[in-house]
Amino acid sequence: MRQLLFALALILPLPLPLSAQTAPELVEDVLSQHVLPGYAALVEETGELATVAEAHCAPGDAALRTAYGEAFDAWIRVSHLTFGPAEEENRLFALAFWPDSRGVTPRSLSALIEDADPVIETADGFATVSIAARGFFALEFLLYDEAISTMGDDAYRCALVQAITHDIAATAGAIRDDWETRFAGLMREAGANDRFQSPEEALRLFFSSLNQGLDFTADLRLGRPLGSYDTPRPERAEARRSGRSLRHVALSVESLGQLAHLLAQRDSGLQADLAQAVEIALERAARMDDPVFAGVGEPQGRIRVEALQQRVREFRDLVQERLGPELGVAAGFNSLDGD
Repeated sequence: MRQLLFALALILPLPLPLSAQTAPELVEDVLSQHVLPGYAALVEETGELATVAEAHCAPGDAALRTAYGEAFDAWIRVSHLTFGPAEEENRLFALAFWPDSRGVTPRSLSALIEDADPVIETADGFATVSIAARGFFALEFLLYDEAISTMGDDAYRCALVQAITHDIAATAGAIRDDWETRFAGLMREAGANDRFQSPEEALRLFFSSLNQGLDFTADLRLGRPLGSYDTPRPERAEARRSGRSLRHVALSVESLGQLAHLLAQRDSGLQADLAQAVEIALERAARMDDPVFAGVGEPQGRIRVEALQQRVREFRDLVQERLGPELGVAAGFNSLDGD
């Protein structure tokens, strides 16, 4: 984990010289260097996951777990882009239904398995099931949860794994295609269509995604397992079954750092300060030896997670206090359900 997190810090772009880029040029840079490559990588990795699952569907299969991890990594890197194509047809939640504070995912999967529901036999049929039984978190239960991964008939669970992986790949492909054929064009032509009245409006949407992505990481990815001092909630950590909770924080910070860097190109000093904030957060994560935040119930373990949360919030504060005004936008109110 330590090597990975420091590697992520190293791939952050170095600050550029002072730039006089226009709003349309900033929009184009975010699209061409962040959004479209991110979704292209997601399509590639989810396609590979679906292919691997055709031959390797057992919960403990190393090849399947590796493909799952690489595809999940690719999703986390674009998961803050919650608008536009990700909103259509509940695609965002079909890929990642979390938080699941009421335990709908294991109940939905259990019902499918116990009934050996034939709805999984076709892609169109599976697309009608509860979004809680679709996506990366449903697949995590099938690969890593002791109860779900051994429930019912082996052959049915195998078919369910294959249905979920193909559905993930199809959903990722639909988002990517929508970006490439429609939504990127609307942002590039902002001011000449009804969706975006100006390039500045498109920039505000990217800024909002950056701000909300940092809120999500600080308040949910870290805040949920922290709970309160008297009632820590390590069982609420994101993707804890697969041991990915800390990894998701690091991947998110790295990707949001890239987005912030691209949006701050008019001010090389701000770029440098943002890069430093990202590096500090990643270094703090790299010093942790608690991949699922299991230690939040102990004083020292809690202090380390709180310190990481504070570093993420400092990055967010820098975005709100300096990048927002530089772009001429404000963060606005963002309400996240930390239930």
